[in-house]
Amino acid sequence: MNPMEDKDKSYKNQEEESDGLQNLAADPSALARIDFEESKEDTEVETELFDTSNASSYDESDIQVLEGMEAVRKRPGMYIGDTTMRGLHHLVYEIVANSVDEALAGRCDKIDVCVNADGSVTVEDNGSGIPVGINEKTGKPTVEVVHTILHAGGKFGGGAYSVSGGLHGVGASVVTALSEYLVVEVKRDGHVYRQRYERGITVTPLEVVGTATETGTRTTFLPDRQIFPSIVFDFDMMLSRYREMAFLNKEITIHLRDKRNDPPIDKKLHYAGGIISFVEYLNVNKDVLHKLPIYLSGRADKNFIEIALQYNDGYAESVYSYANNIATPEGGAHLTGFRSSLTKVVNDYSRKFNLLKDADKNLQGDDVREGLAAVISVKLPEPQFEGQTKSKLGNPEIRTLVENVVNDKLMSYLEENPSIARAMLEKCLSASRAREAARKAREMTRRKNVLESTTLPGKLADCQEKDPSLCEIFIVEGDSAGGSAKQGRERKYQAILPLWGKMLNVERSRIDKVYDNEKLQPVIMALGSGIGNSEFDVEKLRYHKVILMADADVDGSHIRTLLLTFFYRYMKPLVEGGFCYIACPPLYRVYEGNQGFYAYDDAGVEEIKQRTGWKEPKLQRYKGLGEMSAEQLWETTMNPETRKLMKVGLMDAQSADETITLLMGDKVEPRKDFIQTHAKYATNLDI
Repeated sequence: MNPMEDKDKSYKNQEEESDGLQNLAADPSALARIDFEESKEDTEVETELFDTSNASSYDESDIQVLEGMEAVRKRPGMYIGDTTMRGLHHLVYEIVANSVDEALAGRCDKIDVCVNADGSVTVEDNGSGIPVGINEKTGKPTVEVVHTILHAGGKFGGGAYSVSGGLHGVGASVVTALSEYLVVEVKRDGHVYRQRYERGITVTPLEVVGTATETGTRTTFLPDRQIFPSIVFDFDMMLSRYREMAFLNKEITIHLRDKRNDPPIDKKLHYAGGIISFVEYLNVNKDVLHKLPIYLSGRADKNFIEIALQYNDGYAESVYSYANNIATPEGGAHLTGFRSSLTKVVNDYSRKFNLLKDADKNLQGDDVREGLAAVISVKLPEPQFEGQTKSKLGNPEIRTLVENVVNDKLMSYLEENPSIARAMLEKCLSASRAREAARKAREMTRRKNVLESTTLPGKLADCQEKDPSLCEIFIVEGDSAGGSAKQGRERKYQAILPLWGKMLNVERSRIDKVYDNEKLQPVIMALGSGIGNSEFDVEKLRYHKVILMADADVDGSHIRTLLLTFFYRYMKPLVEGGFCYIACPPLYRVYEGNQGFYAYDDAGVEEIKQRTGWKEPKLQRYKGLGEMSAEQLWETTMNPETRKLMKVGLMDAQSADETITLLMGDKVEPRKDFIQTHAKYATNLDI
C-alpha cells in the first residue's frame, strides 16, 4: 500500500514515484537524513589544544597569494560548507540551481539529473545554453570564463536573470575546481559546443562537435577524490532535494535517474499544485484539521511571496522557508515576518470573535505553530544571503511584504471560513493550556529542587571536569550496564547516566507530559540546557558529547530512536550542533586461547578469521551491554582511543521530520507498509 494513494486529487498522481515514502530509510531503527558519521577520538582530553612554542619569525615570505581555482581547492569549505556528504551533494545543487534559474527566467521547463554508473553526475536542461562567444574582458569563450573564473556569471544585473538563486558567480567555477574532470556541452545557435576541464584547469579548447535544433546545457562532472573522502552520492538525499525543487517550481519537470542500480532507478517529479502540493506532502502521514491548505500570495515591486499552510493534529512544527528556490534553514526576514504576523492575526481574530476574553493572555508563537505545516517561498531580484551556502535571508523589505500579506489575506480567509478558523483556534488554545500546564509543572519541580542547576539526578555519576567542551555523558540502557560503565569509565571527563525501561514517545505527547515523565526528567536535569524552542540554551549544556549507549538488539534500537526523537523535537540544537553521538558496542568477541578480537557484525568475524588464519575460533555473542565486564566495556565502547562512535547531524530536516512521523506517529498503516518493505534489511534480530 502506497501511503500517498488516499490523498486528495489535487496532490495525487502528480509525482511518478513507484515506491512513495519507502526510500526514506533503509534501517527502521534510524532516522532518515539524520546523518551518522563514524568518529575516532584522540586518546586523551587535553586542556592545551595548540603548540605555542613556535619561535620562527613572521615576515613577508609567509604571505601567500592563492589565485584562481587554487583558492577553492585549498579552502573548499569556504565555498561548499565542508567536504562531507553535505558538501559533495552541494556540487550537484550548484549546477542544478543554474538550470532552475533558467526556468525562473522562463527559458527552461525540463531538467535531467543522472548519477552515472561510474559515480559521475550529469545535469542537462533545455534552457538557452551558456553563451559561447568571446568575452571582451578576458578574450576567452564566455562558457570557459563561467567555469574557470570566480565571480563571473550572468546574475550581476546584466538583464539575463531578473530572479535567480546563484548570485555570487562562483557556482559552476567551484564545481569545476573541485572535480577530477568536468565536461560541458552547450546547444546554441544550431551547434553543439564542448569543453573539458580538470581540477579547475581548461584542458581542451571550446570546439563544435555537432549540430542542434534545440538549446540547452549539459554538464558532466566527477568529484575529486583528493578533496572528498567519499564520492558516493546518496540517491535518496538527491530525491528529497529535487522533489523540493519541483514543488517550488510548478512549471518544471525534474527527471532524476540512478544508473548505478540494475535496473536503473527512474523518477519524474512534477507538481502542478506547487507549494500547495508541498504542504499536502508534508502532512501525508498526519491527520489534518482542514482538507485543503491555505494559500496566500502577494507582490511588491519585483518581489513575490507565496505561502501555503495547513494544520494537523500533531504537536511538531514543520515550517520551511526558501528564497529564489534556495532553502534557508536558518530562516531570516521572510520567516521572521511570517511567524510574527501569524501570531498577530490569530490573536486579533480570537479577540474580535470573543474566543479570547480580555482577561486572557495572548496566545504565544509556540501555541500558534503547534501542528503547523507551512512553506514560505519568496522570489526577489537582489537577495541578501549570508555566505555562499545561503542559509539565511537578510532583506528587511521582505519581512514587511510577508507581514502585509499574512495580516491582510489570512485575516480575510479566517473571516470567510469560520469553521476552519475555529478548528485552528481550538488547536492553538489547547496548545496554550498545555504550555501553561507545563509551566506550572516546571515551577513545581523547581520548587522541589529537581531542575535546579545545583541539583543532579541521583543515578548520575558525574565527571570531575567542569569545562563542557571537555566533558561527555553516556546515557546507558539498563542499571547493569550502567554499573559496568561507572566502573570502567575515565571519571575525569566521562559521566554516566543509567536509564531503565522505555521512555515516553514524545511524538505523540505535548511538552507538559514530557516534564512529568520520570524516564526523561533525569536526562533533562543532567544536560542542564532546558527543553523546548523558547527555553533550550546550548550555552548551559553541561556536556559537549552526549553519547547514547544501548544494546545491539531491537529493544536497544527502539530506545535510541525514542531518545533521538526527544532530542530532535525538544532539543533540536543538540542535534544541529553535532553534540549527539551513538556508541557502537561490538556484537561478537572472536578468540582462541588468550588472544581475542571484537567484531561489530558477521562480516567483521570473517575478516578476523582471514587476518588471523583461525579456522574455527570460539565466538562469544553479546546480547546486551550488561554481559560485558567493566574492562571490556571500556576497551570496546568507551575508550576514545579504540571506540567507534556515530555522530548524529542534521542533513535534511524535511526527511528527518517525515521519518520521525512515519516511525513514531499515530498512523499505523504507513508504518506497517514501511516495515514490510524494509524487513529484508533487518539483521541481528533476537528470536
